[in-house]
This record gives sequence, C-alpha cells and structure tokens, in this order.
Amino acid sequence: MSIVDLRSDTVTRPTPAMREAMMSAPLGDDVFGEDPTVNALEARLAALFGMEAALFCPSGTMTNQIAINVYSRPGDEVLCEEGAHVYRYEGGGMMANSGCSVKHLPADRGRFTADDVHSAVNDRAAAYLASTRLVVIENTVNRGGGAIWDIREARRVREACEAHGLALHLDGARLFNAMAVDGTAPRHWGTLFHSISICLSKGLGAPVGSVLIGTAPFIHQARRVRKRFGGGMRQAGILAAAGLYALDHHVARLLDDHLRAKRIGEAIASRPWCVRLMPVDTNIVIYDIDHEAAAHVRALEAHGIRCFAIGPRQVRMVTHLDITDDGVERAIHALNSL
Repeated sequence: MSIVDLRSDTVTRPTPAMREAMMSAPLGDDVFGEDPTVNALEARLAALFGMEAALFCPSGTMTNQIAINVYSRPGDEVLCEEGAHVYRYEGGGMMANSGCSVKHLPADRGRFTADDVHSAVNDRAAAYLASTRLVVIENTVNRGGGAIWDIREARRVREACEAHGLALHLDGARLFNAMAVDGTAPRHWGTLFHSISICLSKGLGAPVGSVLIGTAPFIHQARRVRKRFGGGMRQAGILAAAGLYALDHHVARLLDDHLRAKRIGEAIASRPWCVRLMPVDTNIVIYDIDHEAAAHVRALEAHGIRCFAIGPRQVRMVTHLDITDDGVERAIHALNSL
C-alpha cells in the first residue's frame, strides 16, 4: 500500500526537475563566500524582501537561533507566543545557545497584539527584571492551524517594538503560504521586521535550507554566529539551487495545497468524533477528537494515511507538494471509515 504522508510539509522530496537543477549548479566554497549559487539565492531573497543581505543556513531552527543570538545577551528576555516554534520546537535553543529567558504572550491561534507587547515589556530600570530585548512573530502559525497574521497588526507590533527599543524577528517558515492567501508582497513584510527567516524545505519543497534576511551589519554578525554554531557549509550551491528552483516553480502552486487542506478539513468536520476543527486558512489542518489521538493516528496508518498527534486528543495534517488529489480522496475515505 502506498503511503499518503500528511505528517508535515517537511517530508517532500525534490522533483526530477529540481534534482536536475541541483546537479547542474555551479559550486564554490561558501565559507570563503565563493559559491555562486549560494550567493545568487541570498541576493535574490534579500532583494525580494527589500532588505540588504541574506544568509543561507541548513535549517529554520538555525536561522531563528542565529537571529536570537545576534540580538541578545545572556539574561535577556524574548517575547513570543507559548506555542511558537522558537520556544517549543527548537530544543530549548534560546536558553541553551543564548542564555535568554522567555515570556509568553496571550494569543489567538498564535497571534498576539501590540497591546500585549506593551504590557509585557519589563522596566529596564528594575535591576531584578530581565531586559526585554526581542519579539518573535511566527507566520503562518503552525500550532494555530496555519493561521495568518494580519499585516496591519504586525505593523502595530513593530511600532510597539520601536517605542521600547526592541528588535522584531519574523519566523516566516511558511510566510509564502500566508502571502498566497492575503495577497501581501515580500516587500510589505520586509519593511516591518528587523530580520526574517524563510524556510525552503516546507511548502516550497526544497530538501534542505532556510535563509535569514536582514541588514548588512546584522547578516555580517549572523555569518559569524552561523560558523560558531557549526553551520558553515562548503559547496552548498547544490542545496541552494533547490531553493532557487523552488522560488521559480513552487510558489504559485501553494494555493493547491490550501484547497486540498480545506477538502480534508471539511471531511473531518462532518465526522461525529470531531470535537473541534481549527479554521483551515492554509495547508495545516488541526482538529480535536473525542478519543485518544495516538489511537486515531494508528487507525489512519492502517489505511496508509500518516498524520501526527500534537496533543492527547489533537491531531495535525499538512498538505504539500507530494499530496495529490488522489491522496486527498484516500485520506477522506480513511477518515470516513473511522
């Protein structure tokens, strides 16, 4: 039985055309700044977002952790939502790599407000409080069911950060999914954030890589931190070529993933065991059920459908490049059989 893998959009494999682009990419030593394909990818994404420079890294965890490390000193405080990837899914990196403490902001499906930021900033005159240094936004919000940030509220958060002298970082692992829905352009987001992390290995379908974007001085510091974290790569153009191919060929098709996710969500909502379905805004489907999530996942696995338990009674499915209409129909058939 062939598998329909809905666990994550990280499971995609390069298409034949992407593999061809990778194998034909001109290469050099990127630690020396001599890989032309890496340089092209970095320049393209920096220009796309209207920012000065960019840095190619192995993962979105690394780009996020580099940004945090550049902005902070041990003992500083980072503001983010409790389910944010930088807090929940990066191995305690903020604490281990940068010695930062974390304060969680109240949020609606992972989206907080400028007022929440104003209320959370510590008094810097109080020596017994951590120095609030950085705010992190995630768009789309993974644990929020792929929720999309309103760019107007993001702009207000930026104004709050300016009022308090804080840096603002965007974990844009699935930002292209958000832009496919709300019609915003990369430059709209580039004007709001001090730095942005873009993941190439999720919805865009590249096998490896994320890019950190920011000012030239910021990226200069980030390059040093990347080396310290062990992220300096040599002939990395073979990977960067996949990112360039993805930008050319895999952005417009993201809406197909969203439509397929909505079809799966509609099928789930119709089932008696579904207690709650989060709104399906992009390619992530999260739902609560009236029985054990692990048993639900096992039952679907028996039908060749893979998904992920993210809570005792909460399940996540993610559509992506490798999920076809036939795969969606198989998933719906399996869901209807439970």
